[in-house]
This record gives sequence, structure tokens and C-alpha cells, in this order.
Amino acid sequence: MHKTFTFNYPKMKSLYITVLILFFNFSVLAQVDSTKVVTTQKDTTKLALNMDAVYARPFLKLGKLPISIGGYVEANTSYFATDGVTEGMSFQMPRMTLFVSSTIRNRIKFLSEIEFEEGGKEINIEFASLDVELHPLFNLRGGIIMNPIGSFNQNHDGPKWEFIDRPISSTTIIPSTWSNVGFGFFGKYAKNNLVWAYEGYFSNGFDDTIISNTENRTWLPASKENKERFEESFNGVPLITAKTALKHRKIGEFGISWMGGVYNKFQEDGIQIDKKRRVDLFALDFNTVLPKLKTYINTEWVWAFIDVPDTYTQQFGSKQKGGFIDIVQPILKRNVLGWQNSTLNLAFRMEYTDYNVGTFKETNENIHDDVMAITPGISFRPSSQTVFRLNYRYIWETDIFGNDPSKTAGIQFGFSTYF
Repeated sequence: MHKTFTFNYPKMKSLYITVLILFFNFSVLAQVDSTKVVTTQKDTTKLALNMDAVYARPFLKLGKLPISIGGYVEANTSYFATDGVTEGMSFQMPRMTLFVSSTIRNRIKFLSEIEFEEGGKEINIEFASLDVELHPLFNLRGGIIMNPIGSFNQNHDGPKWEFIDRPISSTTIIPSTWSNVGFGFFGKYAKNNLVWAYEGYFSNGFDDTIISNTENRTWLPASKENKERFEESFNGVPLITAKTALKHRKIGEFGISWMGGVYNKFQEDGIQIDKKRRVDLFALDFNTVLPKLKTYINTEWVWAFIDVPDTYTQQFGSKQKGGFIDIVQPILKRNVLGWQNSTLNLAFRMEYTDYNVGTFKETNENIHDDVMAITPGISFRPSSQTVFRLNYRYIWETDIFGNDPSKTAGIQFGFSTYF
């Protein structure tokens, strides 16, 4: 469900191993002479937006070296049962992510995000772009870019969330950490308590596996398995992604985004073989902090519209929708075991995803194929960069005919931390 494009080429693996060796060598240097280590971190408590998350991370800059390094890691254990059947307890280390950034020259920056999944079984470049800052309202970005659809895709780092699992709609309608080779521009304008920002990119996009896959349903994440999408476009038509966001210090941040393009191969050697079939996604996101209670609320909703051929059965949905809402309430903030300003939080997530919005042609009855889930939890933060999480998760999954849903319940415990 959360698979991403895998680089298995020997040269790429050698590159990543070299980067890791450099990283651990830098760590040793830092221990030998800690006076040369400077932590660089942006202040994310003011008017930072979701689009700023790519740089709003802790980095280590070592002396006069031209690069900064950081990353995060997640690990957890889980026990789940579906309709009374369980496979017992399992331990997971879903990902370790490495950040490498460099200011090449004044207003020219490079940043990469390399993710190691499932103990190194998969190695993925999620972000590797060059930013050229021309003016606060107009800057250029090119390389492997993170398509800014919704809020989670931009701001997905594990230590920022109180929940172990990523939102269902943000991983199965919007492909989780969806990125492509492309270029575009972005900008921001801030005044007093208000900030407005925008982004727009052209990139490679989806392919016809979104309706031809092993899930036997319309499944946008299937395109992440395309091993050619970082080398060439499937059909020569760029995917366009655009987002704008507005934030007021006392109200919160509201974002609206769109991503769309042609997903099928409509011509071969100049010969028309099909019409152009589009996929379009629209997303709304909002987050705020209630001033007195310090309650954090974060929500996202997405719609997907897919031009499915008439020859496909009705189990392939032409419309999908889904979203989630997170509520996080701090209940204790004090020094614990020498950790200053530690925080204990209560958290609650509700989510819903419908993979086939519509009715059957023959009966006019509702097509289901939907998922609902609730996740209450407790989290402890010895610092803002580290979180220990205990979640209870309950999921209802209904098939397309609306039969009694299968029920899955389980407990998860784990941690996520920047390093």
C-alpha cells in the first residue's frame, strides 16, 4: 500500500553507501570536536507553512564543510486482529530518512531526501532539487520535486505526527510522498500576521497502472512502481501541480491544491490509439492551534476524478474521495527525567476513504468499497524532535456490495525521532 519507486541499480546503491559512510564519519568528527558542530534549525513556531517543511528540519553543519546533514527514523511494534484472526505481534522499522543539503552560493541551495525502507530493502530518492532564490515572490526549483498536493505529502516527517500509521486517504488516494522529476516555481509574501504562498510545477506523472493493477480497482499508488518515471514521461504530457496557501497567525493555515494530467498512452509512433484520459485530484487542508487550550487540529480532504474506459467493470471507480482529521491536546508540560519542557499529549484521528463514489447502473444502489478508521492515542515528547507513540487503531472495510464490513483492531507502540 505504501510502496515507492525502488532504485536497485548497483551504481545507485554504491552512491548511497558512500553517503552513509560520510554521514557516520561526520558523526565521529562531531564527537571528537563538538565545538565545530553547529545545529541549524528554522523557527517553525511563527509563520511557517506546510510548504516550508522541506527546510524546517534540524540539520547539523560541521565546521566549514559545505554540506549540512540530518534525518529521521521510525520504529514500532504492533498487534492486530481482523475479524478475530491474528498473526500475533510484529516489529517494524518502516523507514530511515537521510537529509543532505548545501548552500552552493548565495541564494542557490540544494537539498536531497533519501529514504531507506524496510531495513534497506528499498532505497528511494524522495526529494533532490536545486532552488534558485530570485525574489521572495518568485523562486525556481528543479530536480526530483515533491508534488504539493494536500498537506501531508509536503509535511510527512514521522517525528511531526502523533500517529504511527500515515493517513489512509493521503497514502491510497494521494500516493504517499508522491514525487517526480520536474521543475517549477514558488513564492511567498508575508506581512504582519498574514502570509500567502504558492507553488506550481510541471513533472512526469501517472501511467495506466492506476486502472490496471493487482488491486483490481482504481489505485493511484500503483504508478509509484513505475521504474521509468524518473527517466521519461509515460505519454509525453506533463503532470501539472499547483497549490496556494494562506495563513493567519491567530486563525491557522488553509491550503487548496490541484494535480492533473493525462495518464494513458494515447498514441504510438504518431498513430492515435485512444483518447486522452485524465486524472485530476483536488485537495483542501487546514490546520490551527486553539489559543487557550493549545489544541492542535489538522485536517485534509481530497477528491480524485479518473476517466475510466467504458470497457472496465464498475468496480473501477471514476471518482474517489477521502480525508482525515487529527486532534492533539497537550495535557502535561513539565520537566521529566531531566528533559526540559517535555509534553504529554492525548491524540485522536478520524478518517474515511471511498474508492468508488457512485451507484450501480443496474440497481442505482450505492457502490461502497470504503474504509473508516478511528485512532485514539497517547504521545510523549521529551523534545519537539522526538516522539514516543501509543495508538489503538480500529478499521472498518466494506466491499463494493456493502456487505458487513471486516473489522480490524490493534495496538501500536513506537517512536520517531530526528537525528
